[in-house]
Amino acid sequence: MISIIQRLFNSRFGRQGFAAVAAAALWLPNAQGQRTTDLRFNELMAINRTNYEDDFGERSSWIEIFNSSYGTVDIGGCYLSDDATNLKKYPIPKGDVLTSIKPRQHVIFWADNKPTHGTFHLNFKIDDTRFLALTSSDGRTIIDSITYPEQTADVSYGRSEDGAGVWHFCERTTPSTNNTLVQLEAASDRFKTYDPVGIAMTTTAMSVVFLALILLFIVFKYVGKTALWVVALRSKRIAKERLAPAKVVAEKKQEPSPGAVFAAIAYALRRYELEMSELESNILTINKVAKAYSPWNSKIYTLRETPTKK
Repeated sequence: MISIIQRLFNSRFGRQGFAAVAAAALWLPNAQGQRTTDLRFNELMAINRTNYEDDFGERSSWIEIFNSSYGTVDIGGCYLSDDATNLKKYPIPKGDVLTSIKPRQHVIFWADNKPTHGTFHLNFKIDDTRFLALTSSDGRTIIDSITYPEQTADVSYGRSEDGAGVWHFCERTTPSTNNTLVQLEAASDRFKTYDPVGIAMTTTAMSVVFLALILLFIVFKYVGKTALWVVALRSKRIAKERLAPAKVVAEKKQEPSPGAVFAAIAYALRRYELEMSELESNILTINKVAKAYSPWNSKIYTLRETPTKK
């Protein structure tokens, strides 16, 4: 099986196939994160007289688009239009970093018929129209569209939930934020609801104070003792280190020197030698005997008798 896979990979078709699979694997996550089909009209205000202002300090109609995906989507290259017969009415410029909408975030387009003010200023108004369309870069595929009723001044028209739900007139205007705002009750208000008199707050405060005092007492009491114990232990260690060299010197003084050891060994050997000499001497003495003649030329050993006088 392994040899078959190796031969397939080494072939030209196999290399091209694996390259295509690898390219697809790398491209698919990016394609998923760049799908413009996840964009949705989320809220709009057709008649803006006293409400939200643009970056030029002017009030005009605005459109909010929401990225419902969990990947960044670049809206550049798409088209916005209020005319069903002309879906390419406003081409959204490419190359603007602000056209990249982060996951679950919003972007505002101003329908003020002033495209020279920037990327997010359209070349049409929506205060007298009833239709909006967002078209993909091919100019034909409609990503999202809405036909809305007659609008009221300074009242926005949006979805009940971001990117989903039904369209309705909103109680409050929420440009560039969630259509449904979560109202969080302050902690003080909740505490006031559950403890109107303040008994629990007083008890809690006093408990904290007394607990802090008890902890301080414990800390000062035992930290001091611990510090004294550490100092005493350190003093003993220092004294022991100081006495250690003197003890070593004393031990060295008690030990006999090598010369004395050798002298003692020599003395013991000499005593042993003297004791052994009393039993058996190990000294040979040769005494030279002086003779006036040699026995070989003595006349007494001759064969003839020496004549004597009578």
